[in-house]
Amino acid sequence: MAENTTEVAVGGVVLAVAIGFLVYAGQLTGLGGGSDGYELHASFRSADGVDLGTDVRMAGVKVGRVTALELDPETFRASATFTVREGIELPDDSAVAIASEGLLGGNFVELLPGGSPFAFAPGDTVEFTQGSVSLISLLMKFVAGDDSGDGAGE
Repeated sequence: MAENTTEVAVGGVVLAVAIGFLVYAGQLTGLGGGSDGYELHASFRSADGVDLGTDVRMAGVKVGRVTALELDPETFRASATFTVREGIELPDDSAVAIASEGLLGGNFVELLPGGSPFAFAPGDTVEFTQGSVSLISLLMKFVAGDDSGDGAGE
């Protein structure tokens, strides 16, 4: 009888620790709980490296996260929905770009504020976007010596 109580107690502790790790991981990645911001939408030619929960940053500071990412079947572009923290009024001529943390780092969504006196309302679509740049295609252009379009040698 004492063995059964010990096994049940140890099993309960293991289950509690597992639930604690899941809650902690959800909070760390921003997937747990409600959002404390407003949603905006953007369309990208390429959204490589962006997934649900990807950071949205402004001036290097996390101000939100990507909440939805899907392919628009009409335009064949990646449609992203992301949150921006309450209290940050993003000018309506701002741009959104997919940026990289470095050569081996991951990608994040970067907000580039404009100068308009008017701000985006919740649910608005950001028109000025720049998709992710493929490191492989850049390297292939460099190796192949593709210098078209740079005006050199003319």
